[in-house]
Amino acid sequence: MVFNTSATASSVWLLDLRGAVGPASADYLIRGINEAEQARADLVVIRIDTPGGLDTAMRDIIKTLIASTVPVASYVAPSGSRAASAGTYIMYASHIAAMAPATNLGAATPVQIASPSLPTAPKPEDDNNNNSKEERNPAKPSNAMEQKLINDAVAYIEGLADLYGRNKAWAVKAVREGASLTAEDALKLRVIDLIAHDVDELLQQLQGRQLTVAGKPLTLNLSEIEIHRYQPDWRNKFLMVITDPNIAYILMMLGIYGLILEAYNPGTLLPGIVGGVSLLLALYAFQVLPVSYAGLALIALGVMLMVAEAFVPSFGVLGLGGLTAFVIGSIILMDTPIPAYQIALPLILSVATASAAVLVFGLAMIMRASKQKLVSGVSILEGQVATVSAMHKGRAMVQLQGELWQVRCESALQLGDSVRVIAAGGVILQVEKL
Repeated sequence: MVFNTSATASSVWLLDLRGAVGPASADYLIRGINEAEQARADLVVIRIDTPGGLDTAMRDIIKTLIASTVPVASYVAPSGSRAASAGTYIMYASHIAAMAPATNLGAATPVQIASPSLPTAPKPEDDNNNNSKEERNPAKPSNAMEQKLINDAVAYIEGLADLYGRNKAWAVKAVREGASLTAEDALKLRVIDLIAHDVDELLQQLQGRQLTVAGKPLTLNLSEIEIHRYQPDWRNKFLMVITDPNIAYILMMLGIYGLILEAYNPGTLLPGIVGGVSLLLALYAFQVLPVSYAGLALIALGVMLMVAEAFVPSFGVLGLGGLTAFVIGSIILMDTPIPAYQIALPLILSVATASAAVLVFGLAMIMRASKQKLVSGVSILEGQVATVSAMHKGRAMVQLQGELWQVRCESALQLGDSVRVIAAGGVILQVEKL
């Protein structure tokens, strides 16, 4: 069939994938493709410039691409951009794969085993061949779990390569050896379908192209086009903010300390409200982020130990242990080596320093209070001088601290006599007459 044979302009939706692939970018792309389907768009173009990202978010995007009834063209642009790691999988899953000049794709090895290796001297027989560095030193799994990850990734990208007849051998190489390709080499090896300098040239080359979309043959008619630039809405922008690991970390700390302050001062309300909302937002962000529950438990333990220091005199042992657990938990909180989803170390150190400062301040206040004389209770009345101001049923009474006290004295007392408190017990003071 011919897609859009009417006299009206063809509708092309333009989406952008910039930065790391994560929950926010997945939500944006999935919603954009779904809305393009509802609007009966003729084509969706996704401009890509990504270093990779989370596996779960990538797979959600790919599921939407495969199920889409609208053809999707993944386009690595502008020049200087890349579709590394997760971006390569998305390219393979798209109906059309295109790149601008001076772009690259590849390096699709799962990050858990893509650790750098020590350089080795080339063998003599390697001097006259064209093998790349990745071919000489491919990433190798170090344990059974990594072997499973690499095998799963290979099988996944092979299945995607079969969808649209793209180069399966190079796809496997990109996963096992972390190989990369320029746009020109990718076109020669049938990894992509075409090279275009900009979106206009891309659409010109796609005019009349025959595709298979949702199992049905389709011919693109893009002689007259109307480009609709799909922008993130407030929901996507909000999700993008709170799923930033650093923001989620700050929200978690605001939530914890807000609830602690509310517990110290019940009825204040503001710390409790702010803390509760912040903690719920942080928990929602952690639900879609690769969080290490061990790191989360260490942070909670660290905070509890630092709070306990204020109530249990341990001479800083609890506080120091809590601070150590807090820092370690913060470092390992994000269970992924992807730099874009790591919590910034300066932020961790800043929060830890602030917590330590509050802890030291609290300990100093406790030590200062322990050295002061008691300023409450009846014992503070001992040694004070007062005047008998009233007689009640034959008992003398004096006024101290704004209250009337019955007194007992070995000498007879009358109104106006001066006495000194020598002992305080219960509600009767033992005095001596002056």
